[in-house]
Amino acid sequence: MPAPNRRQTVAVRNNKGEKKTMNILVIGGGFAGVWCAAAATRVVRDNGADGTRPQVTLVSDSDELVIRPRLYERDPGRMSVSLDRVLKPIGVERIRARVTGIDTDTREVTAVGVDGEPRVLRYDRLVLAAGSQVLKPNLPGREFLFNVDTIAAADALEQHVRALPYQPTREGTFSAVVIGAGFTGLEVATELMGRLRELADAKNTRARVVLVDRADEVGSQLGAGPRPYITSALEEVGIEVRLGATVSDVTGAHVCLADGEVIAASTTVWTVGMLASPLTQLIPGARDAFGRLFVDENLRVPTAPDVYAAGDTAAALVEDGHFAMQSCQYATPSGKFAGHNVAADLLGLEPVAFAPNPYVTCLDLGPAGAVLTTGWDREIQATGSDAKALKHRINTEWIYPPVDDEETILEQADYRFTWSMD
Repeated sequence: MPAPNRRQTVAVRNNKGEKKTMNILVIGGGFAGVWCAAAATRVVRDNGADGTRPQVTLVSDSDELVIRPRLYERDPGRMSVSLDRVLKPIGVERIRARVTGIDTDTREVTAVGVDGEPRVLRYDRLVLAAGSQVLKPNLPGREFLFNVDTIAAADALEQHVRALPYQPTREGTFSAVVIGAGFTGLEVATELMGRLRELADAKNTRARVVLVDRADEVGSQLGAGPRPYITSALEEVGIEVRLGATVSDVTGAHVCLADGEVIAASTTVWTVGMLASPLTQLIPGARDAFGRLFVDENLRVPTAPDVYAAGDTAAALVEDGHFAMQSCQYATPSGKFAGHNVAADLLGLEPVAFAPNPYVTCLDLGPAGAVLTTGWDREIQATGSDAKALKHRINTEWIYPPVDDEETILEQADYRFTWSMD
């Protein structure tokens, strides 16, 4: 890796003249946080002098990196990777704790460890990569809603579906309502249809999935390009659609729509809305409608100079003046760029502007295959089995970090590393 242009290497000493260890603290154990820690480590190793290399530490409330884009699939409980298998080989210190406070004046983070004891973590540079969470609705019967936002929530849905054949068969036993016809809702609905149909066929009854959205079009945020294919795929799979509709009430046996329609269903899945981690509220700065911190081209928070943001907590500009989506597609590269820049900042190196690969969407449509689009106008590049094969490769290969292999982990932590779609 060619060394970036140097500004002025900073040697930090305490009041006794001894060299002081500088600390890079990364909050979050998702794609952005893990790759941030790895990228920072790469820069530190390549450019830091012996005895003055900053220490990279990652704090997360879990021992696992959850492969979140796969939580709509079967058996989501296995969709994770041990953080230690990625971080230990490259020497990143990992602290399991829940962050409770951030003080950007004193450069201290407060947290509670798994033992319940409070901790104070000091930093010289901080990267907030704490991810996002599904927007919880204020809806009567919300306790009956499932989601696929976390591995625990997705596994709860999995166990519920597996148990359906052992319940008394009645109207709606093998029926589901999916609220939200966006990217996640479409993937959940088409996957569920296949699952429920298998279970219903074994009981000589019918499966049903109803997709509900208040918008007037399916996949309104996915653009007009792929919509005809998506609509056709929903018809092929047998999914019913209710557009311009809202849910007024949910129980364990039915879903009521605001227009009075009652849909018998034992399963209701909420997929609407994402908000950045509440930890963004602890950083001084402007935020967008998703609660993400606005960052500059180097992913630094302008109003908190020692703080960077990456992944779903960062409102970062990408090509053609668009803001990055809250997705793995941007979490991974933003983590790498933020990690590179936060280490470069401490070592007196020139930063690099965030420049991820052009926007691509690959939407899984269950038995109907998938649809691949490129660009913000979502021009279709592949559909059906060809797109499905690429989606499988993305989900099972590309989004997984290498494990137990120091050289490969650091190689892929380079912000210039990329996979080819060929």
